[in-house]
Amino acid sequence: MARRQNSEINAGSMADIAFLLLIFFLVTTTMDVDSGIARKLPEKTEDTPEVIIKEKNVLDITVNRNNQLLVENEFVQVTDIKRLAMEFIDNGGGEGAPKDGNPGELCDYCNGAKDPASSDHPTKAIISLQSDRGTTYGMYVSIQNEIEAAYNELRNDLALKKYRRTYKDLLDDYKTNGTVSLKTKIDFLKDSYPQIISEPEPIK
Repeated sequence: MARRQNSEINAGSMADIAFLLLIFFLVTTTMDVDSGIARKLPEKTEDTPEVIIKEKNVLDITVNRNNQLLVENEFVQVTDIKRLAMEFIDNGGGEGAPKDGNPGELCDYCNGAKDPASSDHPTKAIISLQSDRGTTYGMYVSIQNEIEAAYNELRNDLALKKYRRTYKDLLDDYKTNGTVSLKTKIDFLKDSYPQIISEPEPIK
């Protein structure tokens, strides 16, 4: 009678297969990347002069832990932020910020109501976004997007009036063909409607 031989499993080939599968999953799996908000922070300088800011040049936006929005102490929806921000920034009720030692000038490109109780000039208009530590990240980003959209639309309107092209088109052209002329136009639009956002420490 023939002796039965014990069957053995080749563990070496199993290890190779497991290793190949591990590499496959590492290569094909997509990793979640945390998204954030692009902000260029000002450099700290010791000789920064003290600036006096009028209360009417600050638009107060507050969001509480329940994601409820207050703009100038009135309840609003997220979808109202863009319109309110545009009205405030583009008000043009007074003189702009002094530049190169020269006094500020009236805004000749503003289309706002020129309300003396609202912001003087886009170069002085500050949007203050006060959040709560309980505010959700999604709500915070949504508000930031609405503020960003307000600035972009104002720049678009001015670009169409001055260059007959949108601000977005100029930015796209500059990415592909970064000429000095395009940079000058983009810088002019950014200087006309500078994005000035204040974000105080969140409320505990």
